[in-house]
Amino acid sequence: MAESFSTKVVAKSLVDAVTERLEAAIIAGELAPGERIREQTLATALGVSRGPLREAIRRLEGRRLLDRKANVGVSVTELSPQRLDDLLTVRESLEGMACRLASQRMSDAEIDDMRKLLASHSRRREIALGEGYYQESGDVDFHFRIAAASGNELLTSMVTGDLYDLLRVYRYKSSTMTGRTSQALEEHRAIVEALASRDPDQAEQAMRTHIRNARLYAQMALEKAEKEAETS
Repeated sequence: MAESFSTKVVAKSLVDAVTERLEAAIIAGELAPGERIREQTLATALGVSRGPLREAIRRLEGRRLLDRKANVGVSVTELSPQRLDDLLTVRESLEGMACRLASQRMSDAEIDDMRKLLASHSRRREIALGEGYYQESGDVDFHFRIAAASGNELLTSMVTGDLYDLLRVYRYKSSTMTGRTSQALEEHRAIVEALASRDPDQAEQAMRTHIRNARLYAQMALEKAEKEAETS
């Protein structure tokens, strides 16, 4: 009985590890938007059997990072420029409101934790070198934490649910554009100081400015990728 239980835990942790690795590959662009997922090739590259890989793929389908189509198979989800612009326009309003509420509800200790979070981000090699601003999902994600601190469950679910993971892909892509990594970090710091000021208008405006800039850089990243595809 104990032996069987132990086996199940190991199998589950392997699926978790494969899921996290695939997620990171999608966010960082190792698996590009629109790219087909070839199970055997990927399983070999990861050094796992196809069983854990298939479960990881199912999980990422549920999180909208992968898309399955009949007679085509599974591929990395791809947003059109217009769809991305629409989503980030809505996101600006939602996250602006979340930041407004958070400025009124976060404790001083929580705001200090946000400063520590950004300090840890600034020490990362890729951020220090301006190569990109990758954030894991959940509580270590700056945007996730502010949404949760809004205290509004419906708003939090709208910001952190459904397309949250997919938008992280494009947030990362925008951060890889020249100059954007350091700019995004400074915008995050400005948001934290706006939260600390307890001024709802200032907090909302700081977040809206950040999302608006992210949208512009994401569009630039898509345009760059399209030009590279045309010349390749």
